[in-house]
This record gives sequence, structure tokens and C-alpha cells, in this order.
Amino acid sequence: MHPTKSRFNALKLFFLFSLPAALPPALHAALKNADTIVYALQGEITTLDPVYPYDAATQGMLMNVYDTLIRFNLSSLTDFEPALAAKVPSQQNGLISKDGLTYRFPLRKGVRFHSGARLTPEDARYSLLRFMLTDPAGGPAALLLEPVFGQAATRGADNKLTVSKEEFEKAVKADADAVTITLKKPFAPFLGIMARWSYIMDKQWCAANGEWDGTYETLPRFNNRNKESSALYRAANGTGPFMLERWDQNARQLELAAFPNYWSSPAKIKRVILKTVADFSARKTMLEAGDADIIDLPRPYQAQLAGLPGVRLADDLPRLATDPVFFFTFKINPAGNADIGSGKLDGQGIPPDFFSSLDVRKAFAYSFDYAGFLKEGYKGAAVRARGSIPPGLTGYNPAAPAYEYNRTRAEEYFRAAYNGEVWNKGFRFTLTYNNGGAESRLACENMKRNVEAMNLKFHIDLRGVDWPVYLENTQSRKMPLFTRGWTGDYPDPHNFVFPFYHSKGRYPLVQGFVNPELDRLIEAAVSKTSPAERAELYARIQKTAYDGVVQLYTAHPKGIYAMRDSITGFYDNAVFMGVYFYPLSKQ
Repeated sequence: MHPTKSRFNALKLFFLFSLPAALPPALHAALKNADTIVYALQGEITTLDPVYPYDAATQGMLMNVYDTLIRFNLSSLTDFEPALAAKVPSQQNGLISKDGLTYRFPLRKGVRFHSGARLTPEDARYSLLRFMLTDPAGGPAALLLEPVFGQAATRGADNKLTVSKEEFEKAVKADADAVTITLKKPFAPFLGIMARWSYIMDKQWCAANGEWDGTYETLPRFNNRNKESSALYRAANGTGPFMLERWDQNARQLELAAFPNYWSSPAKIKRVILKTVADFSARKTMLEAGDADIIDLPRPYQAQLAGLPGVRLADDLPRLATDPVFFFTFKINPAGNADIGSGKLDGQGIPPDFFSSLDVRKAFAYSFDYAGFLKEGYKGAAVRARGSIPPGLTGYNPAAPAYEYNRTRAEEYFRAAYNGEVWNKGFRFTLTYNNGGAESRLACENMKRNVEAMNLKFHIDLRGVDWPVYLENTQSRKMPLFTRGWTGDYPDPHNFVFPFYHSKGRYPLVQGFVNPELDRLIEAAVSKTSPAERAELYARIQKTAYDGVVQLYTAHPKGIYAMRDSITGFYDNAVFMGVYFYPLSKQ
């Protein structure tokens, strides 16, 4: 005999309201929001337009909204699989030319954008050109510009477009079934770049929303605009497993919904909430209560989560990372800049060219306690960095020369700097780190402590800055000395030497650093196909950077996340900049 409807509802209400009270607290928390994953991250999303961001928080979100033409097979860095492309190009299947210059990507049929429109080869052509040629300062365009157009930027000294119409029309072409890309010269890591950065968007939708129409003639109007000027700053329309639902910038929270017409199959999780929570204690409280399912976990706080009921650590994750790194600004922008104090070498500040002195840079190199930082900052879960290239890539050498903490040597160089004026007069400046970066903060405290202990006239002020301001101050060369980390954009050593050492790379541009010999070596290394030749060139590159103390490297860390043990399906890849939510579910 079946219960009546009223009896059934009464039983159901009794079950719903009485069951949680009988559950252990950890299980009660794990059952919250069964179809939603809440990720509390320490970084902040800066835009929804894929051509602008280079930070982990934003790129980690975008890889869930936009698909690429090909992608890495799970955690592999060498095995690719089709995504929006129907096949992975190779010389064996005839989709890569014998000279290694032409790559053809036939597209998968029946793929739809979140708007409902069908994917076409022209969408792929448009998206790749837009990614490269919008080219905002500090954006990721150089990743594809370098192999496709043979240049790292689209603007010359006069700030005018340097890509000709002939180059524009030849570089990327679409036909009825495929998009074809022609490189300037053979480029060893090209497929790895495409697997991570070939985001595809809807051309007609973009143009209808006020974005570039895809023609060469209108391109200058869209080149190097600020991110807020983009019509896609707060709008998104990809083919990925999740689509934009809402972005509340005041609450620093972005919400995604599963795309029901995803070309593979709909995601198991129906909603994803990404919430910026800079304070670790607040993230920990959310995780314990089940109000967050995954949180960013700086290594120094790992012990605080040990043994928490219902919580597990995804630890020892492979990373292609160098973090943190100290960057000297060789030519500091003095305009209204409080970070250099008086702007003079008088004990109350530093001159704008303070770090152009090799003696000063070497003094700081010998002032940092590298071994102590590895123990305190990463609890031993990191390898000492001896250059920019991390383990697992051609060019990494565990026996390469590296600076060690040596107070005597540091004092010698401080005394020699500026003919003794640094030691006699002293200095004051601000050392900056990103708020929420516990490892960077510890590294800065380490440097401050050791430098100030040498001379009562040495003063370093520490300042944590929120990410958007941090990026702006970096680009404007306002920060005399700052820390930042680098996670590989693709699995190749070129991605760890070009951004660090080439005059057109991300960090030399903001440091004001130029070395023509390094430029030549870097350009030669990426065009070689022999691993032995490449290894030899990368050894020379890193030795040159070591001798010149271009930057200071501390660690190559392993990755770690903390999550509720109800999360299943999680996997990580060393070039992910965040969490890939598509395979996840909750039990």
C-alpha cells in the first residue's frame, strides 16, 4: 500500500530535517550543494576577454569557458588529443608540412557556442588573429606572435602596427573544413602553445557586440586598448563545458553554469562559483564548513589543514614553476613614486637607476637565505632554483651555479657599490609582493631581515598590493624590487627564457633590461630541433643571466590544493593555471 501524498510529504520533510542532525559534522558539510563546486581562490579575476589576462586566476577560469583546438591528454605534457580540431596535426598524417612551417587543423563538426551559433573555420581564424593582433601591453599575445609572425609585439618604436596586410592574410587561413597556420620559421614548442592558448570564440557575436570585425583595415583601432575598453571585458561566449552566468566584481565572485549542449557531454557539476578570498584563514573556515569545496593552499599553511575531517590534500602536483623570483627594476619610473623615497642616494631613498649597478644586484643576491626559505616557505616541497628553467625541461641543470647566502660577500659588494656611497649613506625603498602570496611575503621578509642586519642605514619597507594594482605598478615600472612567480604557459624551456631574458619578454620589458647577446641566443635555441643543441644554448643563456644577476631565483615548487573529500574526478596538469572543473563531481 502506497502512502498518500500528504503522508509522503510529511515523511519527506521528516527525513530532510532530521537526517543532517544525525550525521557527523564532516559528512554534513560534504553534502552541501551537491551540484555546485565552490572554489575559494586567493587571486582575482581581472577580465573575461581571453586576449588580455596573463594571471593564474583569470586564465584558470577561462580554460573552463573556452575550448582550444587541441589539448593535453590528462596530465601528459607530450601527448595531445583533439578538442575543437578533429585531429592533432603531425607530419605522419600530412597535417604538418615537411618543412615544419604549415599546420592544418580540420575542425570538429556540430560544435556550438554558448550563444547557440555553430563553430566555423572562420571563427578559428578570427580568434587566433584577434589573440595575436589585439596585443595589449602585458598580455599573452607574444606566445603566438613569435612563431606565427616572427615578432614578440605588433608595435614599433612609433607605436604603429608592424604587421603588414600581406603577412596578415598569409599567416592564418580558413577554408570550408579547417584553419591553416603558417609559421615564419620552425618552432619546436608550437603544438604545446596551441594546446593551451588557442581559445576559439564566435566572430559574428564578437563583431555584433562592438569588437573587431576581422579586417586588417580596422585592426589599429583595437590594438593595445586597455582591458576595460573591450566589449568582452564582462561578456563571454565560448564552446567550453561551462558558460558565464554572473560576474559580481564588487563581491569578487564569478559564477558559471554547465553548458547543456557541450560537444562532448555536459559536465557532471551544474554550477561553479569562483570566489576571491585573499585571507587564508577565511578560506580554511569555508573549507571546514563545506562552504568551499576547493581552496588555494599556500605551502606555509599546509600544517593547519592536516587531519581536518572531510578534507584531503591534492599534494605533490607536478608544476613547471619558478616561484618566487626577485625582479630588479633597472630603470625605475620616478614620477610621483613614493617607493623610492627621496629619489636620491642619501639614506632616505634610492635613485631611479639604483639597481643598474651590478655590485648592488650581487649584494642582494648574497643577502637572501635560500636554504632557510625553502624550509620555511615550502616545507621542503620544492627544489632550489638555479635559474629560470624548472626540472623536467631541456636546459635544467641541478649543478648549475647559483648564489648562496653569504653575509661576508654581501657586505663586500654593498661596500663597493657606487664607490662606497651605498654603505656610507644607506638607502630606503619599498619591496613589493602580491597580497595573498604567503611564499612571496616570507621571501620578502627574509630579504629585508638579512639586508637590514648588515647596516643600520639600510631600510627596506615591505608592502603587499592587491593583484590589479600590482600589475599596473609593474607595467609602469613603479616598483624598485618586486617578487613574482612564473608558471609555464607551455612545456618548453623557451617559455622560461624568453619571458625572463629576451628584451621583448615580459620581465625585461618591465625591468628595463636589454642584452642583445641573450636575445640572439634565445632566438637561436627555439629554432633548433636537436635536444643536445638546445640544452647547450640554454646552459649558456642561464650562465649569462647568472653572471649579470638579472633576477634572483628561489624555488621550483610542487603544487597543492585542499579540497573536500567528496570531490571526485580531479586531475591536474603542470601547465594548468587553475582547476579544470569538467571532470569533477561530488559524492
